[in-house]
Amino acid sequence: MALIAPRVAPALPAEDALALQRALDGGTDITVFVDGTVHRLPPQARDAVVDLLARFSRGEAVTVSSVEEMLTTSQAAELAGISHTYLRNMTDRGEIPVEYRGTHRRIRLAAIMAWLEGQKKKQAAEHAETSDGGTSGGEPAGGGGFGK
Repeated sequence: MALIAPRVAPALPAEDALALQRALDGGTDITVFVDGTVHRLPPQARDAVVDLLARFSRGEAVTVSSVEEMLTTSQAAELAGISHTYLRNMTDRGEIPVEYRGTHRRIRLAAIMAWLEGQKKKQAAEHAETSDGGTSGGEPAGGGGFGK
């Protein structure tokens, strides 16, 4: 997932900020038009847009940025189904990218999901390799039939 650089917007001129403040006072319906089409925003998006507009109406400069979820090593290990120690060792070897917040490791959710996807592909390839290795029907070598 590509991250987009934060966008910094300067404060509105005082006259525009005052007009926006008057429009927002007591208003609860925020309508968004995109290329002439009306869109009703879900509550989280509506609240974020109203907050952005309220900040502009107070004459504040605003920075808009995406937030990518960062996990602790414990959270990442639990999600991946591996031990905390094994995960730390993988970050030490550079197999999973890690960022430090002070002395604490943080791992992007996207990095864990990518590692899990890689593990699935690796297991599928190994399974295909063993399936092509002389057994049929996905049975393990040695027959695998009970009571035969």
